[in-house]
Amino acid sequence: MLYRLHSNQSSSSVFEDVEMADDEMFSGPMAESLPTSVSAFAHRRERADSTTSFAYYNEDEAEDETIVYGDEGSVVLDIDDIPFGLDADEDQESSELSMENDDGRDDYSMRRQSSIHSRNSIHDRLLRTDSGLTEASGRGNGRVSQKLYMVNEDLTIVVAGFRTSRIGYAAYILLCAATLGLAWLLMRWLPRWRVRLIGEPCPLRESQWVVLENQWGEFSILNISAQPYEQPISSVFGAPEKMYAQMFDEDADPVLSELRVLSYRYVRLFFHPLKDKFVISNGWKDPSWKRVRNIRGGIDGSEKELRECVFGNNLIDIEQKSISQLLVDEVFHPFYVFQIASLILWSMDEYYYYAICIFVMSAGSIIATLVETRSTMKRLREISRFECDVRVLRNGFWTTVPSSDLVPGDVYEVSDPGLTQFPSDSLLLTGDCIVNESMLTGESVPVSKLPATDETLNGMNLSSSTVAPEAARHFLFCGTRIVRVRRPQDSGDDAVALAMVVRTGFNTTKGSLVRSMLFPKPSGFKFYRDSFRYIGVMGCVAMLGFIVSFINFLRLGLTWHLIVVRALDLITIVVPPALPATLTIGTNFALSRLRKKQIFCISPQRVNVGGKLDIMCFDKTGTLTEEGLDVLGVRLVSRSTNHFGEVISKATSLVPRSNLQTNQENQNDTTRAALFTMATCHTLRCVDGELVGDPLDLKMFEFTGWTFEEGNQGGGEQDDDEQGGLSPSVARPPPATLYDINEYGSAQGHNAPIELGVLKSFEFASNLRRASVIVRAFGQQSGDVFVKGAPESMREICRPDSFPTDYEELLTYYTHKGYRVIACATKHMKKLSWVKSQKMKRDEAESDLEFVGFIIFENKLKPTTAAVLKELTESNIGSIMVTGDNILTAISVSRNCGLVQKDAHCFVPHFAKGHCEDPNALLEWESIDDNRLKLDNRTLLPLPVPSNSDVSLPYDITNLRNYSLAVSGDVFRWVVDYAPAEVLQRMLLRGKIFARMSPDEKCELVEKLQSIDYCCGFCGDGANDCGALKAADVGISLSEAEASVAAPFTSRVFDIRCVPDVIREGRAALVTSFSCFKFMSLYSAIQFCSVSFLYASASNLGDFQFLLIDVLLILPIAVFMGWSGPFPVLSRKKPTADLVSRKVLTPLLGQIIICILIQAVAFLLVRQQPWFIPPHFNPDKSNIKNSENTALFLVSCFEYTSIGVVMSAGKPFRQPLTQNWPFMSTIVAALALTTYMTLAPAHWVKHLMQLTKISSSFKITILVLGVTYFVLSWTAESYVFQRLARELGKVKLALTKTPKKRKEYKVIAERMQS
Repeated sequence: MLYRLHSNQSSSSVFEDVEMADDEMFSGPMAESLPTSVSAFAHRRERADSTTSFAYYNEDEAEDETIVYGDEGSVVLDIDDIPFGLDADEDQESSELSMENDDGRDDYSMRRQSSIHSRNSIHDRLLRTDSGLTEASGRGNGRVSQKLYMVNEDLTIVVAGFRTSRIGYAAYILLCAATLGLAWLLMRWLPRWRVRLIGEPCPLRESQWVVLENQWGEFSILNISAQPYEQPISSVFGAPEKMYAQMFDEDADPVLSELRVLSYRYVRLFFHPLKDKFVISNGWKDPSWKRVRNIRGGIDGSEKELRECVFGNNLIDIEQKSISQLLVDEVFHPFYVFQIASLILWSMDEYYYYAICIFVMSAGSIIATLVETRSTMKRLREISRFECDVRVLRNGFWTTVPSSDLVPGDVYEVSDPGLTQFPSDSLLLTGDCIVNESMLTGESVPVSKLPATDETLNGMNLSSSTVAPEAARHFLFCGTRIVRVRRPQDSGDDAVALAMVVRTGFNTTKGSLVRSMLFPKPSGFKFYRDSFRYIGVMGCVAMLGFIVSFINFLRLGLTWHLIVVRALDLITIVVPPALPATLTIGTNFALSRLRKKQIFCISPQRVNVGGKLDIMCFDKTGTLTEEGLDVLGVRLVSRSTNHFGEVISKATSLVPRSNLQTNQENQNDTTRAALFTMATCHTLRCVDGELVGDPLDLKMFEFTGWTFEEGNQGGGEQDDDEQGGLSPSVARPPPATLYDINEYGSAQGHNAPIELGVLKSFEFASNLRRASVIVRAFGQQSGDVFVKGAPESMREICRPDSFPTDYEELLTYYTHKGYRVIACATKHMKKLSWVKSQKMKRDEAESDLEFVGFIIFENKLKPTTAAVLKELTESNIGSIMVTGDNILTAISVSRNCGLVQKDAHCFVPHFAKGHCEDPNALLEWESIDDNRLKLDNRTLLPLPVPSNSDVSLPYDITNLRNYSLAVSGDVFRWVVDYAPAEVLQRMLLRGKIFARMSPDEKCELVEKLQSIDYCCGFCGDGANDCGALKAADVGISLSEAEASVAAPFTSRVFDIRCVPDVIREGRAALVTSFSCFKFMSLYSAIQFCSVSFLYASASNLGDFQFLLIDVLLILPIAVFMGWSGPFPVLSRKKPTADLVSRKVLTPLLGQIIICILIQAVAFLLVRQQPWFIPPHFNPDKSNIKNSENTALFLVSCFEYTSIGVVMSAGKPFRQPLTQNWPFMSTIVAALALTTYMTLAPAHWVKHLMQLTKISSSFKITILVLGVTYFVLSWTAESYVFQRLARELGKVKLALTKTPKKRKEYKVIAERMQS
């Protein structure tokens, strides 16, 4: 039986080590619908907290090893993995072999692990591949625990093996029976106690169940399912590693007799008998997948059964809990158990009406929660679950099966008209497709997919967290929409497009996306933890009150029944039952206001985090600037002058109609090459007669005015024979004779249409930053290579003599102006056959080229960008641009939009010695405006201005505030990998622009900013930003696509106005949560005070008095307190998020003292009155109707109302109270009701509320006490308590000499300024 599939620990609260009721299942999308109690109890650790050692893993006995990633996608190699008989030298050699990367990158990426994890991140200690072998267990019996890093989840877990102890289990059953289920309930909340009682640690290979703990302290108990298998070990774990192959020469692939499986967060872990531990098999790859031709035949039925046994069904099917399960989880939550105990207590005390009212409210809350949770899970299941019929090749025959029946290795038909989206992660084998991957990227640009090659198949690494760009062009992601599929054109009419399944179910990319929604990373927000810590303190106060009351009741001689009930009643007063619900009110109101602004949130916990943002990162294209680029014109090289010519703003001007003179032939070649590059070097595809593809390619092609066809058969007979029926894509000029075509297609004295056939294309590669095509005009034997890409990428592939002398000058001019510049180059081949073009490698095609010129694009700022960035700057929130574009273009755009001051120096680093993969390289930081001005490469502070520099410079370089840094991706990579920590930290602090950043580097930048205590947000259009959006504390995606599930927030308005909106709402929600918490705390303190005074004479508040206070006063005030919207102007200061701080606790304690004083005055004054009615002593029952009760009840009603006004914060984070009309109406109604009950209550009201007669003068006294309380409370809150808190801080500093811990980035900034 699975005990607890997912649980969430609440640490350091009154419920120490409480396991929350399956919070993870509901903490992803629409968590506003989950039980308020669950969300309130949902403890999220801070990042730093998660370095605490694992309870079930002994760090001291573990051994540090090099981190090595194996085929199954987890950390696989440690000391314990080395088989016996393998000596140290072989071990060293095999380790080095295992270190080789599958993606062909240099090994420098493995030199420093901090390149993929923050220096101070939670992984620093956890990611050691420590052995779990303890001295007690010994290698002979196997390890009892292990540590595992799940790459795709970015999660470190510990697995510890246990078997059930018969003696412990018998003791557990007896305990549960003896305590009438109380022990069962307690151990449901504290599963570690249950493990300690019934669990007996044992080797993993023999364990019946395991305890699994992750780096965030979240804890699960999972059963191991075991079944006979009797198949080769490679059928589960892939090809054996070289080390094991050497060891088992005779049988390198031994038989696995038993399959032992764990399922954690929908990821399967299999026990590896040779490694003696559990490993993840989501990166499984059949050792026989070597040649594409050989795998087209699919698999047979028996193989299918085995693989289904290992990998399960191809379904992303979220577990649907039944109503009864949800009800049990909800009702047995600590909060509701406390409610049930309170209801029983109140019923025993004859508070029937109050108990019934609270029961009805709680039952309504539970039912609403169950309905909403059920519908939320149903919606999420509908989004994630997909099943359709697929034509699959099994046993050599085509058969139609449900997509859930697919297993890795299955070959299915992609060209089936009934298939609208891909049912699994697959590899395209034949045919070609256009797909819409917006579900993954948020970008609705169609993507072309081509058949895989043998190289792709052999180099494919399925265990990686991302698919390599080389493999991605052949990879069909599960859930992505099919735009168009074409059958292979070289295999006859009956040929179909084929794909092979490589990953199924939750192992797919879509499955990973769904898991990230179900199990989001903890946000590191400690407000809820602090609130329960405070309740723990109040619980101690309640226990103190319990003891005092107990002694007092014994002295008075009350019956035992009344003593116990009364004393326990104090605890229900001090810990207010409605507290968890009120903590989420502000968040829920904020979510509804954001929805009205077309901003949607799938992780409500992040709303409050939005109020604490220190810095915001922005993507450039599509976020700060418009998505579309317009072609400004073309600047081409004039071979005669070796300079650039003038801007050509029309394509018709590129090649004139008239015959060209001989001396202009070279210029003609250049202009024609530029035109042909724009006409052919792109990834556009024709769907339903319309061109679709990358917006930049589309604009560039539209500029030419040409037409484009895919697979047109009119290529000429000789080509058809040579190409075996395949015909390339064709580009043609407009019908009118606008171009001089010279040698191209002259026939019978007049110009024939040009037809440029694209024989082979090399798509844009982010690491090379260029794309190229091999083109041949129909009817010609010669061909050309056309290349376009980033200007920086041209230096290494073009002949140096082909660059004009003003190359750098013109490039700098346009990039400084903020234009996007694309460079073109070409190479002519006099003899080019189709076969030769297909065999040509990329590095051969892209070499010895002739530089042609620049295509210049305009990228306009969005209208709202500058205003929003100015607003963020004025509110003390930093802004950073993170882009894949040229660094100079990024600087120019930054200056235009105000992200960097126009009159401020911007320093750019370059390698003065070495390169980005050289640990001993030397960086030099130069001002972009004056290269004589430099920074110290260690401190990143300005060096003295050279004596010969122009003193009339408009810049003040000595002003530390007046410079920023612009860093390119290669420099960022080097600084992260090799530079001293101080340089990295200072670069992060001063860096404003990060250009030429890959998607992984964007994500890493966010993590590095977080490592120096920035609360960091990221706003992007989703195209390449998914990793960064997920890593950020607050990720905002500008996207309509379903892929925005990768970000907590999605804005349907495609500009950055959403950022200040989220920050404003976050601040308002945070302040509201604090206000509600303080209000509820003071409400319980006021009631505790009233009841304590009454207990002195064995009296108490009445049933309807409790009911009026809780239902008519407290609940409406608490609810409408959160109604206030955010203040329209962002303040420079941020609201506090630290509940246990002097700022919060000093006013809270001060308010409690004021309320005690006012009630004490009322209590003493009423006893002096001649008409005073003392409590009638009854040892069996409390007397309610007496003057003490009446006076304290009326005064406390004024206090509840007053404290609601005082605690409801307005400026600078929320709108003033006067604009919150529901709250003001509630306050007025509450004051009117209390005044009415004080001055002239009707007889039935007095009877109902059990009020006694009081004199007119004392009625005035009560009113005066109410006004006095409000004046004292408001004055102290506004003017006294904050000053007092500051003074107490100074006293503490003087006594302890330990200053308050400050955020790291502030400390770094101070060091730089000093």
